[in-house]
Formats: sequence, structure tokens, C-alpha cells
Amino acid sequence: MKFEEYQSEAKQTALYPRRLQNLEYPTLGLAGEAGEVANIVKKIQRDFGGEITDETRLKLKDELGDVLWYISACADELGLTLAEIAEFNVEKLAKRHSRK
Repeated sequence: MKFEEYQSEAKQTALYPRRLQNLEYPTLGLAGEAGEVANIVKKIQRDFGGEITDETRLKLKDELGDVLWYISACADELGLTLAEIAEFNVEKLAKRHSRK
């Protein structure tokens, strides 16, 4: 699936107050979902000695999908596409890498 397809499909499921006028809602959701990812990783370290089981991989896949949804919603709120964000980030990283 391409970024444009994902963002278009994800947009259809976005139901929250003042859609396209409310950056705060998806930003707080993003922080919460990123926290859930971090919590799972913490438990991998604590409970499984750092070994990622198939079950925890599936949980992370699920939570990372939620993170992606909120990133997409934030992008919509800002009038950006996921592709624009990805391209900008790759260019920034390449410049940073070339300075080393």
C-alpha cells in the first residue's frame, strides 16, 4: 500500500471533534499510542530478556499501526501528505549524513 492510499483510507475512519481544525486531538492520540509501543518494548526487556516473541511482535504491529493512523491524522490537520513528510525526512537525513 502506498502512503497516499493509506492516508485516504485512514481519513475515512477519522471521527473526532472539529476534524481538520483540531491538531491537539490526534497529537494527544499519537503520544498515547507511542507510549503503548514503549510500554510493550519495556515489557520485552523486563519479562522476556529482550527477546521478541511472535505474540509481542503482533502487539507491536497493532500499536505501530495506531501510531501511523495518528500521524496520518496530524498530517491531514496540517494539510500535508505522508509522502511529503517522508520525502522531507529522507532529504533531512541525507543532509545530516553527508555532514559526517
